[in-house]
Amino acid sequence: MTSDAYPYPVAVSRLSEGEASREPQNIRAIRWLLEQPGRSVVVVTPRKQIQSDSLQRLAAHTGVMHLTWRGLSTGSLAGHRVLCAWPDRSHLNDLWGVNADALVVIEWNEDETAEWIEDANPVQLFRGETVPPVSAPDRASSLDQLPNGVDQILEHVALIAAGYSSGLKWNEEEMLKSDMMMRSDRWGPITVDQLRAKCRGLGMRPNDVDTVAGLLQRRKDGHRFTVQSTYRGFQFN
Repeated sequence: MTSDAYPYPVAVSRLSEGEASREPQNIRAIRWLLEQPGRSVVVVTPRKQIQSDSLQRLAAHTGVMHLTWRGLSTGSLAGHRVLCAWPDRSHLNDLWGVNADALVVIEWNEDETAEWIEDANPVQLFRGETVPPVSAPDRASSLDQLPNGVDQILEHVALIAAGYSSGLKWNEEEMLKSDMMMRSDRWGPITVDQLRAKCRGLGMRPNDVDTVAGLLQRRKDGHRFTVQSTYRGFQFN
């Protein structure tokens, strides 16, 4: 199965036990991508200088476009077969909703890719083994219900954000700030991990999950928000 955010072939090439070099991992990613149907190939790396012989050869092929993460517009990846080399969590978040023909990620750090793998449900490429996507139960329905109306608030925010191409708008963020300030009794019992899990279960974009969870973390750290006048004093019903 694929995820709603990645309705096309998607894979992650992972370093396997006993591999002393990253090259076999890179070659697995290249082979998988070239086997997928689609249009031209785009290679995205952290810098112009590519620290991999196999990726250098791929990027040098006629018709292959080489881009770097710095200043990248993810819209330029649409309609291509895309290889993303060694992205961090922030760059992985930005891949959400990109309308590519196929996508393969070369993992560098498991901590950076853990949530993305859970959300994207990719094919996992190891030495001598290809692990297919998993069939998972509906994540939202399997989560514990959050008290004090927080469940309903997050469902409302997720629904509104899904209607925007770029995700959560400042209006909803200001509403959340105000409610968190006005209703500490509502948000106090909720942990950041619970909130984060609920937002992800509702299918919110990774950057929006970070925004909402970050607001709660800041309140728990004692931060007081300055809410814009339009929403000052606002509380969710």
